[in-house]
Amino acid sequence: MPLKAVLFDMDGVIVDTEPLHRKAYFKTFNDLGIDVSEDLYTSFTGASTKRVCDTLIETFNLKQTFEEIAETKRNYFKEYFYHDGDFDLITGVKDLILHYYDNGIKLILASSATMTTINMVFEKFELEPYFMGKISGADLKESKPHPEVFLLAAGMAGEPVENCMVIEDSTNGILAAHRAEIFCAAYRSAHSKNQDYTLADTVVSDYSDLEIDKISQYFD
Repeated sequence: MPLKAVLFDMDGVIVDTEPLHRKAYFKTFNDLGIDVSEDLYTSFTGASTKRVCDTLIETFNLKQTFEEIAETKRNYFKEYFYHDGDFDLITGVKDLILHYYDNGIKLILASSATMTTINMVFEKFELEPYFMGKISGADLKESKPHPEVFLLAAGMAGEPVENCMVIEDSTNGILAAHRAEIFCAAYRSAHSKNQDYTLADTVVSDYSDLEIDKISQYFD
């Protein structure tokens, strides 16, 4: 079955927003006058903003509401998003997106990020013309490693799962693709830490390795 659609995760695959979130959170901690240890911050990985704020309120006995803390953090994040000189697309991903697009491959974004963040990324880096659809896991009942987001993305592309490929970088995302029975290419970046690639069908560190002629043997 030939490759017809590629389902992209966003964070860690198209952009790496983690350093921006980190800067925004630590600026917020500073404003709140609290000292958050590395261990506590690490425990927030993958957690929703609400869960992080609720934990901070409980741990440090804060008077602020979840909404107030989240608003402060969101404003710092936006500031870094638009003005941090180090923030850019992950090396090689724009070329890969153009390569698929030029070869008639349907592209769907299937990310756990909020649609607000997805739209900010698409606008900043002018990705909108190349994707036929975007799905935010934040709008779904189930989140990765549940396969729902990728099954919906395949449906949005109008292709059976065997004609699709997922590009992921996280343990949960790879597991979600595996459960959806969709071929999964794992991207191992310099930022990838403690992720499990065991269930990925192929692992690359350079996006040029995912060009159609180099992966065609998987889709004969």
